[in-house]
Amino acid sequence: MSAAVNMLRARPGVLALGAEAPNAITVRVQMPELWDTLAVRCAPDTSVLALKQAALDAFLPVHQPTVDFVMKLRGFEVLDESQPLDVAGARDGSTFLLTYRHRRPVR
Repeated sequence: MSAAVNMLRARPGVLALGAEAPNAITVRVQMPELWDTLAVRCAPDTSVLALKQAALDAFLPVHQPTVDFVMKLRGFEVLDESQPLDVAGARDGSTFLLTYRHRRPVR
């Protein structure tokens, strides 16, 4: 079921983060400012920060400091981004929200 969930309204394909692990999970990362979503396949012990950096690299062609963005899981900010995804509460099919830390003015 998670494969179908991860492909809903996501970019085609899956971004592979790190070496393929036998217990790898696929999570979604959504960036509402861009109206874009991508699926990422990674090991459960991948850090939230590594996922965040990979998503930023995929979403934004110009380098952006990771401190300007927050990762949220189930509506709550992940405060310790150095922790592994599974410790943060992610499981196969989870969706992270990647958004600016501070609201930006509408132009």
